[in-house]
Amino acid sequence: MGPVPLSLLVPLAVLAAAVAASAVSATDRAAPAVEEDDEYTWPQWRLPLVRKRRTVALSRPSFSARPQAELSGGGGGGGGATCGIECQRRLPDPSLLDLERFLSYETVYENGTRTMTSVSVRGLEGEAQNSSRLNEPSSAARSRRKREVYGADTRFTIADKLFSTKYPFSTTVKISTGCSGVLLSPKHVLTAAHCIHDGRDYLSGAQKLRVGVLKEKSRRGKGGKGKGRGGKGKRRKEEEEEGDADQEEEEGSPAAAAAAGDHKEKGKKGKGKGKRSRSRRSADKADKPSFKWTRVKRTQVPKGWFKGGASDGVAADYDYAVLELKKAQKVKHMDLGVVPSVKKLPASRIHFSGFDDDRPGNLVYRFCSVSEESNDLLYQYCDAEAGSSGSGVYIRLKEPGKKKWKRKIIGVFTGHRWVDVNGEGQQQDFNVAVRITPLKYAQICSWVHGDSSQCRAA
Repeated sequence: MGPVPLSLLVPLAVLAAAVAASAVSATDRAAPAVEEDDEYTWPQWRLPLVRKRRTVALSRPSFSARPQAELSGGGGGGGGATCGIECQRRLPDPSLLDLERFLSYETVYENGTRTMTSVSVRGLEGEAQNSSRLNEPSSAARSRRKREVYGADTRFTIADKLFSTKYPFSTTVKISTGCSGVLLSPKHVLTAAHCIHDGRDYLSGAQKLRVGVLKEKSRRGKGGKGKGRGGKGKRRKEEEEEGDADQEEEEGSPAAAAAAGDHKEKGKKGKGKGKRSRSRRSADKADKPSFKWTRVKRTQVPKGWFKGGASDGVAADYDYAVLELKKAQKVKHMDLGVVPSVKKLPASRIHFSGFDDDRPGNLVYRFCSVSEESNDLLYQYCDAEAGSSGSGVYIRLKEPGKKKWKRKIIGVFTGHRWVDVNGEGQQQDFNVAVRITPLKYAQICSWVHGDSSQCRAA
C-alpha cells in the first residue's frame, strides 16, 4: 500500500480524536453512576421460593419457660458452640435438606393450639441465595452478663411524641414479654425468637401475647368542653377493648423525681398549689409515652431456633419470629430488604430503635457501624440494654431507578454475645443482629402474605 495523502490523514485524526474524547466523556459520566448504584441503591434480588409442604397438629405448649434477661451461648436455650472463625471456615455449607429443616416452623394460635409446618425450598441459586455459615464467628459457651454500653452512652431518647409517633420511630413496637419489635405490615411484627421461646418451650407470657404501639398526642379538648367530655367514654371503651394500658412511668425514676420536685417547689408559693399541681400532673401525663395494646392472633417461629432443630451454633442464626396481630395498625410500617454486605456500604452504618429497660417507657434510638459480618449475623457495638432485643435493624438506600431514598429492615437485634474469634479460646464480645438473607426474606414474606408466589423479588 502506497503513502496516504496528508489531506486524508488530518480529517481522520480529527475524527479519531473526537470519537476518543466522546468515549472518555461517556465513561466519565457512567462510572460515577455505576459506583453510586453499587453503594447507595437497594440491590434487586430474584428470591427462592419457600413453600408449605405439610402441616401437622402438635400438642398444646405448656408455656412454662421463664423470660431471660440475657441469653447464654449460641441461643436456642443451649450452652453454645466454641467453634470460632477458623473452625467455621472448614465447615461445609448446609445442605438443601438442612435448610428446609431449619426453615420449617411452628405456629401457635391465640387459643393455645399449635402446628408444625414443613417446607420445601425451590430456586436456590448461587452463594447470595443461601444462608451458608462460612467465615461465621460462633458464640462461645460463656454466659452473657448484660447488653453492653461501650464507653460513652451514644443512645438517644426520643421522648417527644412529635417525633416518637412519626416514621421511622413509629414502626417500633413493644412486646408484652419485655422485648421490642418492628411493624412489617399493618398486622405483622418482626421480633427476636427468644422473646417468645427459650429454645425448649414458649415463655409463660407468650400465652396471652400483646403488642403495644405508641399512641399519638391526645386530641382531648378540641372543639370545646362539651365535645371533649362527650368523646371521653368512647375513648375509654376503645382502650379497654385493646387491653390494659402500659405503665407509663415508674415511681422513683429520675423523670418522676424531677416532676415531684417541681410540684413541691410550686407548693411553697402559697394559694392555688393544689390546682396548679393537678394541672402540671395532667400536662406531664400527656407528654409521657403511652401505648395502644393489641392482642396477637398467631406466632410463627423457625425450627432452626429450637433446641434439637439445629445445632447450638446454628440456632443463633434463626433468632427471629413473626407475630400476626388481631387488629391492623393505622401507622406506617417498614419493608424488609436484603443487602449482600453491610460493611461495603458507606460508613457500614445501621440504625435501630427499641424500648431499653433502663429508660422505662421511652423509645431509644441508636446508630453505629458494623464491625464484623457473616452470612447470617451482624457484629457491632451499638449501645443497647435489655428490652431492646427484637428491634428492627434498618438502613437507608435509594430505590432502583429513582432518586427517592427508602429505609428497609435488614436484620433483627438479638443482644450481646461472646465470640470465640480463633477457635483457641480467644474471646471478644459484640452486640449481635440476625441478618435478613434471601431465604429468610422469602420465609418471612410468605408468613406475611400467606402465598410464597408473591415473594419472588426483593
